[in-house]
Formats: sequence, structure tokens, C-alpha cells
Amino acid sequence: MALTTDFRLDGRVAIVTGASSGIGHRFSQVLAEQGAVVLAAARRVDRLEDLAATSERIHAAACDVADDAQLEALVERAVADHGRIDIVVNNAGTTDAVTPAEHEDPALFRHVVDVNMNACFVLAAAAARQMIVQEQGGSVINIASVHGLVAAAPNAQAAYAASKGGLVNLTRELAAQWAKHRIRVNAIAPGYFETELTEAMFVGEDAGLRYIRRNTLLGRPGELAELDGPLLLLASDAGTYITGQTIAVDGGWTAR
Repeated sequence: MALTTDFRLDGRVAIVTGASSGIGHRFSQVLAEQGAVVLAAARRVDRLEDLAATSERIHAAACDVADDAQLEALVERAVADHGRIDIVVNNAGTTDAVTPAEHEDPALFRHVVDVNMNACFVLAAAAARQMIVQEQGGSVINIASVHGLVAAAPNAQAAYAASKGGLVNLTRELAAQWAKHRIRVNAIAPGYFETELTEAMFVGEDAGLRYIRRNTLLGRPGELAELDGPLLLLASDAGTYITGQTIAVDGGWTAR
């Protein structure tokens, strides 16, 4: 029996937000290595240009995801330059400082929800309109968090937890609405990986790293390469029967 799994992405066009560092940076390279043309989007254009220099299939795209017009323009550029859009990875995100909810600044709460959830909706919807016209389906991958599945406390981050929890259910809703167009919508919920958002947890052997090791069944934080498999499963034809799902890649954090 021959395996039918195909993780190649030749001929497909992808958008990855938050591509200037961390998960988005790696995801841009992984998709390009599998054959996709990638619009790597973020605000820090200098970093995007360095990323684009690593592959002829990666193109820097300046974009502030908090600006709806820039998200719409990102999809328009993909279509104008490459004729289509097949994959969207909603990865850009931010967080609130560790603050008890009763003392949190409402303006900061709104900003975090705007970046982590609302922007994902705006970009996904813009891409879906194009995918529907193309009549060939597509894949939207939202980068959620284990703290969209369980509370972040004792790391008190109400805005982050709320925004990622909302993104998980937005994923289900969009999957249900767009299934008839063969647009699959799924989410990846990473546990603790070392990125700019989590760097304070990884300083030396302090309480943050001990906390991660103690509460993760596998006893360690994740390596970015351990997200490659879920990404390619959801982006490629290997995952054509998966939609509306959130895959926790967390070393067992949510199994406790």
C-alpha cells in the first residue's frame, strides 16, 4: 500500500503574519521549503528583508495587523503579485503584562484582543473572499495558545487568555461557515516555546523555567522545530479532512 500523504505546497501562496521573529519566522521558512510562495508580514521590515534573503520564495510584506486596511492590502498584494491565496497563518500576537485583572488597564486589554483575535478575523475573512472566488478551497491556520484552552494564572494575563480563547472558538465558527467552500480553518495551540513574547520565562534557571518544567508532562519547553509537523499537516493536502480543530502542541500541559 502506497502512502497518500503529501506535505508539498508547490504552486501555493501563503501569508504568514508576525514573521519577523519566532514562530512566524520559522513558519515562513518551513512553508517556503515545501514549495509555497510566502508573503512574510510584520512591522519590522528590516527583519523581514533578512528573512526574505534566505529564500527566493519568501517576500517581505510590511503590515501592521492592527490596521484593517493593511490586512486587506496584504491579500490584494498576494493576488496581484502571485495570482492567488491558498494559506493564511494568523501568527502575529501580543500580550499583556502579568497584572491582576482588577488592576489591568482596559485600553491594554482591548489592544491585546484586537491584535490577537480581531486581526485574525479580518485577515481570514479577506482571504476567504478570494479563496471562494478561486473555487479551490484553502487553509487558514490560527496560532492560539494553551492559554486559550486553560487559564494562564498564576501568570495573570486576562487579555491574552481571553483573546486566545476567543480565537479557538472563532476557529470553530469560521470552519463551520466556510466548509462548503472547502476552506479549512484550524488552530495550533503551542505550549511554552522560547520567543520574544515568552523570553522572560527563559532567563537562566529562574522561577519561570522551573515553572515550565514542573507543569509540562514532558518536563521541558518546546523547540520551534516541533511545530513544523502540525503546521504542514494543516497547510497541506495531508490534512484535507481536518477542520475546526485546535491542536495543542504543549508537551502535555493541557493533559494535567
